[in-house]
Amino acid sequence: MTQSDLRNVILEELVNVAPDLEVDQIGEDDHLLDDLGIDSMDFVNLLSALQARLDIPLPESDYPRLISLATIQRYLAEHGT
Repeated sequence: MTQSDLRNVILEELVNVAPDLEVDQIGEDDHLLDDLGIDSMDFVNLLSALQARLDIPLPESDYPRLISLATIQRYLAEHGT
């Protein structure tokens, strides 16, 4: 999976859990909770959806590292895609 494909998967799942977000307004380094305003349940649902779709484990202990599109993409690239 290319970096572009991975980014698109993350954005697709993000919009699935937070449909009010506009993809073209999501910056690479926007903080998911603080800048984009998703709540903690949407955050957990996003990570669960990514785990299921990509078959990459995302331990809860790593959640604090996964705060933006860029950090999630980098983490997923390093851990399995």
